[in-house]
Amino acid sequence: MNFVFQPEAETEFNQAIDYYEAISPALGYDFAQEIHQTIQRITLFPNAWPVVKGQIRRSLVKRFPYGILYTEYQGQLLIIAVMNLHRKPDYWLNRIKLD
Repeated sequence: MNFVFQPEAETEFNQAIDYYEAISPALGYDFAQEIHQTIQRITLFPNAWPVVKGQIRRSLVKRFPYGILYTEYQGQLLIIAVMNLHRKPDYWLNRIKLD
C-alpha cells in the first residue's frame, strides 16, 4: 500500500529531523529511519494499531517519543501527523477534513 503525508505532517516530520540533527548529526538520520520503519509496518498491517478517533489510528515509533497518526483514504495511507507524544494530544484534529 502506498502512503502520502499531509503537508502539515511532512513539515513536522522535517522539523523533528532538524531538531534531532541539531542534537547529534546521526540522530536526525536515526529518527527518519525509525519513522520510515514505522510507516512500513503500517503499510503491511494497516489495521493493527488502535483507533484514536473515527477512522484515525496511531502507531508508536520505537526509540523516539512519537506516534504516526494515519487513516486509509482513497486506496492509500494518509499520514495525518508525525506526533510528538509530549505535545498537546488533539492538536491535529483540524487536519481530518476528508472528502
